[in-house]
Amino acid sequence: MKVRAGVLALLLPLAALAASPWPQGIEGQRRADLGNGTFLNPVLAGDHPDPSVLRDGQDYYLTLSSFDAYPGLPLWHSRDLVNWEPIGHAIAKNVGAIWAPDLVKHKGRYYVYFPARSARGRSNYVVWADDIRGPWSEPVDLHLPDHIDPGHAVGEDGKRYLFLSGGDYVPLSDDGLRTIGPVRHVYDGWRYPQDWNVESWSQEGPKIAFRNGWYYMITAVGGTAGPPTGHMVIAARSRSIHGPWENAPGNPIVRTQSADEHWWSRGHATLVEDTAGAWWMLYHGYEKGFWTLGRQMLLDPVRWTDDGWFAAQGGDLGSPLRKPAGSAVAHGMALSDAFDGPRLGPQWAFYDPAPDEMQRVAFEDGALVLKAKGRSPRDSSPLTVIPGDVAYEVQAELDIDPGATAGVVLFYSDRLYVGLGSNGDAFVMHRYGEERPAAGLPPGPGGRLWLRVTNDRHIVTFHTSRDGRTWRKYDVQMEVSGYHHNVAGKFLSLRPGLYASGEGRVRVRDFRYRALP
Repeated sequence: MKVRAGVLALLLPLAALAASPWPQGIEGQRRADLGNGTFLNPVLAGDHPDPSVLRDGQDYYLTLSSFDAYPGLPLWHSRDLVNWEPIGHAIAKNVGAIWAPDLVKHKGRYYVYFPARSARGRSNYVVWADDIRGPWSEPVDLHLPDHIDPGHAVGEDGKRYLFLSGGDYVPLSDDGLRTIGPVRHVYDGWRYPQDWNVESWSQEGPKIAFRNGWYYMITAVGGTAGPPTGHMVIAARSRSIHGPWENAPGNPIVRTQSADEHWWSRGHATLVEDTAGAWWMLYHGYEKGFWTLGRQMLLDPVRWTDDGWFAAQGGDLGSPLRKPAGSAVAHGMALSDAFDGPRLGPQWAFYDPAPDEMQRVAFEDGALVLKAKGRSPRDSSPLTVIPGDVAYEVQAELDIDPGATAGVVLFYSDRLYVGLGSNGDAFVMHRYGEERPAAGLPPGPGGRLWLRVTNDRHIVTFHTSRDGRTWRKYDVQMEVSGYHHNVAGKFLSLRPGLYASGEGRVRVRDFRYRALP
C-alpha cells in the first residue's frame, strides 16, 4: 500500500502484531515486510547502528557504523526504506574503529564522512566515489581529532560545512576533502530533565535536513547505551546554516519511555522524504533483553505540523506500520557460505585486521583456506557475520593443519567471547574471553571435524562431530546475555564467526547459519 503525499503513515491495531509475526527470509532470518502493505520493525535486524540514509531519485542508499569490522562502512540499497540489499563496502583500509558516518551526494559525487579511533589516536575522514558501488577512494584525513559524528550540509551560500559533536561545525573546501577554517560553536543543544535516567549528555550525531526555507538539525543526546530510557532524538531549526538554532517545542522527538517497551535506547536519526512526499526517520535501538544483538535499524513515520516542526508517529514501534511508497528489492543476505570463491562474501568481516589481512585468505577446492594467526580468538582477527535473530545455530567443517587451532566462536570483542576450538586432538573452551585450559592448546596433530554452536535466546550449547552425521554435545553450556556494551564497552554486538590461531592453515567448508523459531 502506497502512502499519499503528506498523509500520515497510520499505526495499525496492536492486535495485528499477534496475527502478523515477522516473516521468514533467507535461512529463516526475520523480515520487516509483512507482505500486506505493512512492516514490523526492525527494518534491518541485527547490529546496524547509526544509520545514515541518502535518497537518490527513486533509490535510497545507506551506510552504518562498522567499528572494528573490515571491510567497513557497509552499503545497502532500497527502493522502499523497508527492504534492503547489500551492495558493497566503502572502505577496506583499517583506520580504526569507525563510528557514526554520514553518506551524502554532492554535485554527482558520493561521499562518506566518518570518525575513526585507534590506539594511535582519532580523527575524522572522508572517502568518495563517482558510483555508489565503487570503486571508493582511499580515506582522506580531515585532521579533526577532537570531534566525532560528522554531518555534511550545504549552506544558503552554496558552501559546504561539516557539523560535529558538541554543537560545532567547520567549513569545507569545495571538493569536500579538507577543512578551510576553524571549528566554531553554533548550537548548545536541548537539556533533558535531570531526573531522567540516561547514560550521559553526549550531544552527537548531527544530521542536517532542509525543508521550506528551514534547516533542521537532528541530534542524539543521552548516550547510546546505558539505561533503556537514555538515548533520544532532538531537533532544532534555523533559517541560516550559521544559526541561531531554536529547539523544537516537542523535544525529545523520540525517546524510550520505559523498559517495558520492545525497543530500548532509541536514537541517532536521519530524516528522509520518500518518493510520495511522506517523511520518515531511520534510527537505531536495542531490542528488549537483547543488547547482544547490537543496535538494530528502525523506521518511524513523521508528521509535519502547521508551525513547521515534525513529530514521530510510530509510538514505541511495537506494532505494524504502513509501508512507505516504493517497490521492494530482495531483502537481506545469506550468512551461510559454501566458500566457492573467488573472494569473501559481503556477510564477512575481520575484527581489527592487519593491513595485509587478506593475504591470509585463499580458496581451494570448495574451501576457505585461512592462514593461522595469533594464539587465541583475542589476537587472531576472527572472521564474523552479523546475526539478526534471537535464536540461531551455526556450524562449519574444519580441516586443521598440524600446529594450528581453529574453532567457531560467538565474538563480541578481544575482551569478551565464547566458543569451542580444537587442535585436531583436544578441545579448548573459550569462556568470558578466556581459555580453558588457560594456556590454550599446544600444537596438535591437526585433523578434520565439525563444530556447531547454538545460541537460543542467550543459552549457548556446543556440539562436535568427526563425520558430520553423528553429533556429541559438549559438556559445558553458557549463558551470554551479558556479552554487550554495558559490560565490555565498544558499542559492538555478539557475532558468530571463525578463527584460526597457531601455525599452518585451516580449511573451512560449508559454513551454515540457520535462524531458530
